[in-house]
Amino acid sequence: MADVNTLDRLLEIEAKARAIVNSAQEEADRRIRENEDNNRAAFNDYCKTAMENYRTELDKAKEELKLNYKNSLDKYRGEISEIKADTNKFNSLLEKYLFEKG
Repeated sequence: MADVNTLDRLLEIEAKARAIVNSAQEEADRRIRENEDNNRAAFNDYCKTAMENYRTELDKAKEELKLNYKNSLDKYRGEISEIKADTNKFNSLLEKYLFEKG
C-alpha cells in the first residue's frame, strides 16, 4: 500500500510540475508576443519618422535645385542679351568664306 501511495504522490507532483511548466510557457509566450508587438510598433514609428525626415530633406533639396537652375538660367539669359550682334562683320565673314577663292 505504501508503494501505491508513493506512486499516487509522485503522479500528483508530476501533474503540479506540468501545470507550473505550462503556466511558465504561457507567460513566456505572452511576454514574447508583447515584446514583438512593442518592437514592431517602435520600428514602424522609427520608419515613419525617418521617411518624413527624408521627404522633408528631399523637398528642401528640390527647392534649392530649382532656385539654382532659375538663377543659372537668368544669368545665362542676361549674358546672352548683353551680346550685340555685329551684322556687318557677320556678312563680311560669310562673303569671305562663301564667295572668295583662296
